[in-house]
Amino acid sequence: MRRAKVELPVPVHGLVVVAGIPGAGKSTLLARAENEAGAKLLDSDQVRAWFSRVLPPWVRYRWYRPLVHLGHRSRILLFSLRRGRAVVAHEPATRASTRLMLIVMALLAGRSRHLLWVHTTPGEAAAGQRARGRVLAERSFTRHVQRAAKVERALADGCPPRGWHTVEILERPPLDTSIVLRSR
Repeated sequence: MRRAKVELPVPVHGLVVVAGIPGAGKSTLLARAENEAGAKLLDSDQVRAWFSRVLPPWVRYRWYRPLVHLGHRSRILLFSLRRGRAVVAHEPATRASTRLMLIVMALLAGRSRHLLWVHTTPGEAAAGQRARGRVLAERSFTRHVQRAAKVERALADGCPPRGWHTVEILERPPLDTSIVLRSR
């Protein structure tokens, strides 16, 4: 059986943010990406895996989670400042302040800004979290869902978040779907 494919044009000097509520499938999309654009793919799971290798096993993720977020966002800025290839970064970006931070990073780096919003229902996202074995605390997940709902209402009303050159919505693809990143 052939895997379904979703084409995503990636600007050579762009910052593409793959956003949406935790469990929407952002990491899965990036892990399965056919990176024909040669983009640098950045996922917070990369930073988390590094910390879990270097820290003693008794250190719980919740204790070093702020370091993972700081490390991931620092990598987005550092790779954005390098020239030569696109940067595609996973970031929930349900907070307006997070989206603003990403816009500022792209502006500092002289990159175009592109938001790919992965839409899913809260139920599908919760199932996605359980499937990967990392479930957010209910309160934290609820806040992500509430903030995402505001973003999605604005998108449905034709009012995309300001500061982005393009904003696209991608319905959560089935698990047998891969994304093809092509230069544009």
